[in-house]
Amino acid sequence: MQVLPQLNAAPATVAAQPPPTFSVVAPVFNEEVLVTEFCQRTAAALETLGEPFEIVLVNDGSRDRSLELMHAAHAADPRVKILSFSRNFGHQLAITAGADYATGQAVVVIDSDLQDPPEVIPTLIAQWREGYEVVYAVREEREGETWFKTATASLFYRLINRITSVDLPVDAGDFRLMDRKVVNALGRIREHHRFMRGLSVWVGFKSTGVPYKRHARKAGSTKYPLRKMLKFALDGITSFSYLPLQLATYMGFGVASLSLLFIVVVIALRLFSALAQDAAFYGQASTLAATLFIGAVQLISLGIIGEYVGRIYDEVKKRPLYIVADAVGFDEVQRQRGEQKDGAR
Repeated sequence: MQVLPQLNAAPATVAAQPPPTFSVVAPVFNEEVLVTEFCQRTAAALETLGEPFEIVLVNDGSRDRSLELMHAAHAADPRVKILSFSRNFGHQLAITAGADYATGQAVVVIDSDLQDPPEVIPTLIAQWREGYEVVYAVREEREGETWFKTATASLFYRLINRITSVDLPVDAGDFRLMDRKVVNALGRIREHHRFMRGLSVWVGFKSTGVPYKRHARKAGSTKYPLRKMLKFALDGITSFSYLPLQLATYMGFGVASLSLLFIVVVIALRLFSALAQDAAFYGQASTLAATLFIGAVQLISLGIIGEYVGRIYDEVKKRPLYIVADAVGFDEVQRQRGEQKDGAR
């Protein structure tokens, strides 16, 4: 078993640890190859600051040895703490849970796949010390990503900025630092279909960006294939925009206008044009095409409405956002604080 070496004689017991100034929240899903190195590099980066910290790993239903290695990391350094979900609840809810349990004055959200280098964290903290309450990391370079993913990501950011009331930083992901007041504000938002990078902008506060070079994945596979990327984009759009519902209305008016125009054209042709004598004019093709077109518009409109109704249905059920099966390294006060946040729906 790969074991995380203890760094600079970390405190021997949880009770003896001073309150952390910094909390690093990292979702983990099937990252057995990288989770130990992630803990090592993150702890090393935070050690340079000379202030107490905690690393909150959120096990999002991993099916490999990730949880075992996370426990080994905690045994070597109690500042590594573990939240383990009862099943896979998803990346955005893992971020939410980690932020709920984190106690630092500044909370850094970062993925555990090491594409976002932990060595950038001190740079984010330096901007926080300058008075910024949200410091997001902007991907200046994106190693190892296909042109398709880069192009679609760029298109998504620009689209959502055009159709929503939030101004998302272009090329900024979930890797960001948030002040305690920002985390507390986000803790009051308990919607299920969460788009955390949008919510952190929606709550406001003074923000800035820090450019960095995003690395290629060293091992393992991406946790965001095309299907999940599309769902993620849909969650972001429906969380902050009514435009899809308005499009259904616009399409209805558009079809109605085309229908009226078609009626006028047909009447004119029948009365004044020799085309009215053309047998092709009386065929079923035009009727069938018009029927299929109207039916398609109706189905699209119903689908758009269904997406919003489904989200309303999820909210009115008032189920918890996530279920923590085990919390390791947290004292009783931290446990109660985290549980109360998700119980306050």
